[in-house]
Amino acid sequence: MKTYSALIIDDEPDIRQLISMTLSRMDVDCYLAGTVSEALKLLSERSYHFCLTDMKLPDGNGLEIIQLCHARYSDMPVAMITAYGSMDMAVNALKAGAFDVVAKPIDINRLRELSEAALRLSKVPIHLESLPSSDALLGKSAAMLQLKDRIQKVARTQAPVFIFGESGTGKELVARLIHHQSSRADKPFIPVNCGAIPKDLMESEFFGHKRGAFTGASSDKEGFFKAAEGGTLFLDEVAELPLDMQAKLLRVIQEKAIRSVGSEHEENIDVRILSASHKNLEAMVEAETFRQDLYFRLDVIQIAVPRLSERREDIPTLVNHFITKYSREWGMPASSVSQDAMQGLLAYSYPGNVRELENILQRAVTMAEGDEIALADLNLRTDSASNHDPASAIYDQQEETIETNNLEAYLENIERRAIMQALEVTRWNKTAAAEKLGISFRALRYRCKKLDID
Repeated sequence: MKTYSALIIDDEPDIRQLISMTLSRMDVDCYLAGTVSEALKLLSERSYHFCLTDMKLPDGNGLEIIQLCHARYSDMPVAMITAYGSMDMAVNALKAGAFDVVAKPIDINRLRELSEAALRLSKVPIHLESLPSSDALLGKSAAMLQLKDRIQKVARTQAPVFIFGESGTGKELVARLIHHQSSRADKPFIPVNCGAIPKDLMESEFFGHKRGAFTGASSDKEGFFKAAEGGTLFLDEVAELPLDMQAKLLRVIQEKAIRSVGSEHEENIDVRILSASHKNLEAMVEAETFRQDLYFRLDVIQIAVPRLSERREDIPTLVNHFITKYSREWGMPASSVSQDAMQGLLAYSYPGNVRELENILQRAVTMAEGDEIALADLNLRTDSASNHDPASAIYDQQEETIETNNLEAYLENIERRAIMQALEVTRWNKTAAAEKLGISFRALRYRCKKLDID
């Protein structure tokens, strides 16, 4: 008796035999079915670690199997076998709940990789509660419980996921939780802020380059895709990609291969892509600023992250969390929040969402004179400034009359001042400064280098 079991559904005996022989060497017992009816009978008789089904069957199709298993046997990963190049069929299978897709003719190495990933999910079921809590996903409101349930479900597939939400809601944290609950959890998670990469460096940053490929390329460089090999590549603010880069990204998704700048050969890659944006990609497709074909490939499954104003019952939990967090970090006694202050926090609009709440409390913990945070300590904005990005509050101190005949230098001066102020407030903790500015750590590091800020 082998350690694992799998249900193989295909109407071609040779294919069933090939899969069975391959999996048998991986300590997997294979139960074989040639039709939907045979498969349903086998499913009713016992449980399986995973299932592999062909798309076209004599008395139905594999989508029926996927939908049934997704509803009745949600813990069992189901993969789909499709004709080579049938991308639309593959997308439909992933939308229906398929764990992954493998094309005919079946590549043995690809089959082994898929099977190993499915077995990892079966052997080590991971639940959200077992992972380290994340600031933006604390709370037990209906909206958050629904989000956490959605994360658990999509984590069990290999499908691309598009995460939609306003700035500061925690889109990257959602992506990290999807990765850590997936079969790729022991592989790299590589987050990329697409809006922080200069256009002329994008191809090199994503795909890597060979030594001598262009001026300044003094050595080979591994791009984001190779860095994420076997794991997850998270494309934050994917809407910021220019159209020519969108076309190259689409090709990588379709071909599962990349070519480094300066290389004559393509390399196969195994990377799951998660993407996010606060912009409406459908509207951008209508405006022809985002490719429709790429949108369909990225948005196979969509997760919407709620605004903080949509889950106000979670605010007290978040308030206690942030106050405790910064009191411990700074070696200060934990403060309490006055009733008026809590009412103010509950009533505030939070245009910057959880990130803004954290900034408010970070400042309040520092500024409060006693052991209780008062409403005045919160410095909540009540005028039109509350409609702006919270990061702008860092440098919206006063208006200045500056000679603007050199626009680039003027803007760099504003940017340098904002970054310096954020670094000073956070005692040169770049991670905290990046959060305060509302940008990623990678974006802050790039800007510091550009502006010669040590």
